Amino acid sequence: MAADLAAMSVDRKGATAFVTRDPARFGTSLPERGALLGVDPGPKRVGVAVTDPGRRLVTPLETLRRRDEARLRERLRALVRARGVVGLVVGHPVSMDGRIGPAAEAAERLAADLAAALARPVLLQDERLSTFAVEAALREGRLRLRRRERGGPLDHYAAAVILEDALTALARHAGGGRVPGAGGARGGEFPA
Repeated sequence: MAADLAAMSVDRKGATAFVTRDPARFGTSLPERGALLGVDPGPKRVGVAVTDPGRRLVTPLETLRRRDEARLRERLRALVRARGVVGLVVGHPVSMDGRIGPAAEAAERLAADLAAALARPVLLQDERLSTFAVEAALREGRLRLRRRERGGPLDHYAAAVILEDALTALARHAGGGRVPGAGGARGGEFPA
């Protein structure tokens, strides 16, 4: 897929939903306030995390089983509505040398599907080592699992790492002193 994917859908207010790998483009498309939803896609499970409306805190939410794509989309749609989500961040599992393999292609397809289904912009965030970061935090005692989580899937924690990495990238790429999400799309911002 191209570095910047074509527009996928248009929401009721006319804002274009798109998929991009560019944090600056994603950040300038966001309203000043509103949560971001992080998604860690996998073949069997999908981890989900969310930010607060001010995009300062990240909370791991849940790990969903990936049995039925329609049911997965509906659960994500419910979270988008309930949490006031204005954009999504989907983990992009590129290989360590940067190549796009089957898992990254699957994440790109999911991102395009979510952009179209949820009418929200989607950032593909490099997720190399996100699972390793969760495992290291557990080993080092920086992350403590609740009793019911022990021995279970940790995909929602990986989604939180992906979302934190995206917030860091957004802050780093905010141009001209702009903060992520300050302002909306400018004319010509979203070429098809």
